[in-house]
Amino acid sequence: MKTYFYATLGALLLTSALVRAQEVTYPFQDPKLSEEERLDNAVSLMTVEEKLGTIVGQGVPRLGIANPGAAEAIHGIVKGGSNELPNAGNAGQFGGGNWPGYVPPKYRNSTAFPQAYGVGETWDREMAWIVGDVMSYEARFYSKDNPRKSLILWAPNADLARDPRWGRTEESFGEDPFLVGELVAAEVKGIQGDDPTYWRSAALMKHFLANSNEDNRYRTDSRFDEKQFREYYSYGFWKGAKAGSMSVMTAYNAYNGVPCIAAPFIKEVLINEWGMKGTIVDDAGALRFMHMPEMHGYAKDENQAIQMALDAGLSRFIDSRFEQVKAAYDAGFLSDETINDCTKANLRTMLRLGLMDAECPYDQQNFGSDEDIPWERQEFKDKALLVTQKSVVLLKNQGNILPIDKNKVKKIAVFGNRADQVLKDWYGALPAYKVSALDGIKAKVEGTDVEVKFQRWDSDGSAQELAKWADICIVCVGNHPATSPDWGPMSIQAPWAQGTVAGDGREALDRRSIQLETEDLIKVIWKVNHNTVVALISSFPYAINWTAKNVPGIVHITQCSQELGTALADVLFGDYNPAGRTTQTWVSDILDLPNLLDYDITNGRTYMYAKTKPIFPFGYGLSYTTFKYSKMKVEKKDGNYVVKFKLKNTGSRDGEEVVQVYAKFKKDKASKRLRGFDRVAVKAGETKDVEIVIPADDLKLWDMDKHEWAFSGKKVKLQVGASSQDIRLKKTVRL
Repeated sequence: MKTYFYATLGALLLTSALVRAQEVTYPFQDPKLSEEERLDNAVSLMTVEEKLGTIVGQGVPRLGIANPGAAEAIHGIVKGGSNELPNAGNAGQFGGGNWPGYVPPKYRNSTAFPQAYGVGETWDREMAWIVGDVMSYEARFYSKDNPRKSLILWAPNADLARDPRWGRTEESFGEDPFLVGELVAAEVKGIQGDDPTYWRSAALMKHFLANSNEDNRYRTDSRFDEKQFREYYSYGFWKGAKAGSMSVMTAYNAYNGVPCIAAPFIKEVLINEWGMKGTIVDDAGALRFMHMPEMHGYAKDENQAIQMALDAGLSRFIDSRFEQVKAAYDAGFLSDETINDCTKANLRTMLRLGLMDAECPYDQQNFGSDEDIPWERQEFKDKALLVTQKSVVLLKNQGNILPIDKNKVKKIAVFGNRADQVLKDWYGALPAYKVSALDGIKAKVEGTDVEVKFQRWDSDGSAQELAKWADICIVCVGNHPATSPDWGPMSIQAPWAQGTVAGDGREALDRRSIQLETEDLIKVIWKVNHNTVVALISSFPYAINWTAKNVPGIVHITQCSQELGTALADVLFGDYNPAGRTTQTWVSDILDLPNLLDYDITNGRTYMYAKTKPIFPFGYGLSYTTFKYSKMKVEKKDGNYVVKFKLKNTGSRDGEEVVQVYAKFKKDKASKRLRGFDRVAVKAGETKDVEIVIPADDLKLWDMDKHEWAFSGKKVKLQVGASSQDIRLKKTVRL
């Protein structure tokens, strides 16, 4: 990762170790004091009104403490002012945006990476780190001359995609807690930076806990036992907390009968056990949903709801007015101890961001001139491209139809409603430029004698005639991430919680179907030309049974990257050898899924407990080369288990292999559990020695009797392979 640091910043970070000269008016401004001493002093100097102000997201102007601000940042920072749907004005919602009114064009954009689901499909910690690093750098750029800053990033999303019908599947890294936890930790580190004292931005993970249904989420109750709480639903957040995140957003739903905004786990687990002593916020509207009779109806009124949330450990409401919290305080619902605790938590975030000091190293980043915009730099474009390339999953390549050989293929026909545009999702960045699939394909053959023709639909049969003409057909289909109608130049935003296609979903709307509405287009093209490749550009899996059986070439790539078309074309034409892997089980039928509100994953969810054969298993993906695994051994060293084996590239192309280590525990209901992975580059004909270190703690399960992590038995079977269903090596290890 070090190669991706900004050189100018690397030197500046060293300054944090120095005692910097500054005028000290108040003790809290003295960096020589401990963090707790500084925070206690600041709280002691504040009025009740100033303390309550921090609970609704204000700074402390009288003491020179700026409001850190916040921004949505799932796969690029969302800023207000865009005139391009679906995000018009969205960043200003609920305190997430920081640019009221008109936004200058140069501040509307940011680097747009693939959706989080695509970042997950890279199976690469460094890619998650890069996304966090770039977003954090741009957050400082937005904030450098602006009193309304954007320094708390609402990212990463540590929720688990336990069901492909979940409308926000696009925001999750995947269904497996270990994979998600590793990527969450990497992104947290990218966001917060390497300085031992200061954060470049604050990583605020969301949404705690078990928030993976959208319909009626304001009143639903996620029910499961303590074992699943620890091993599954909270695991990614735990890894993020261990990586340094001190902030989190609670979920709308209840957990075992208690709305998450007021759940005991905030203090018991997040704060006291994990040390998350920074800003803890609710989600927009959650406060009123707690007392509305038609929603949770958990509190009798607003004052009691405020009391319950803050007493539970919440420190900030993101969309509540000062007057509301002040009224609850004046009515005796809030103690001085509670508001002091909340204020201290919020100030801790400000302190770590350098907002309570005269200077911090991140203030001094060299952004260049006012015209030197980060997302316009080639290095940022290159990073967006790299992450997108690594996210592409090759699902099928029968007869080596891919990569396309421009010396043999002279006529290419491109079809589909996802070929000629790059769409935005609800929390997508507005990129300064976009490369569609069609753009990328055309660019690959520019200057050659290869001809490319495009037709979106086959409404009159003419697409079949075009397919007959072509040497190869590329059908680009998938969802609309904003669930809006496909009306070409007519740009219309689908109403909130509404969609035009049953198989589409987004925030506030779960999918009604896992069928691909446009699969019939694939069928009619394939009928006249079997040399067909499907580019599935989508935010989630589909039950593409017919396509998987009949079409020789299938690739998957998620929505929204500014370099979508370039990365896709690089893979299609062999300039990049794909190595992405699925992060969810691609079930073959909706009947393979339990009831959407059944949160007990042991009832058939994920690769760990699935009862049916999927179309594509978890961890699956192909390459243009092949790999051989051999000579596995496991050594115990420094309390860790080191899995060693040889990996040989047996093909004719350089490539990467995502090696995966699974553990099978005795008496465990799970078929296996991911416990290690790495993305390894191997040149053609080369053999590499691979080592994957598994800490002993990662081979423990939650003991319901002891209420702690413990070894389950005296032995564990470790399995090494290329996917959850492609196990190449096994060894039983004594614990």
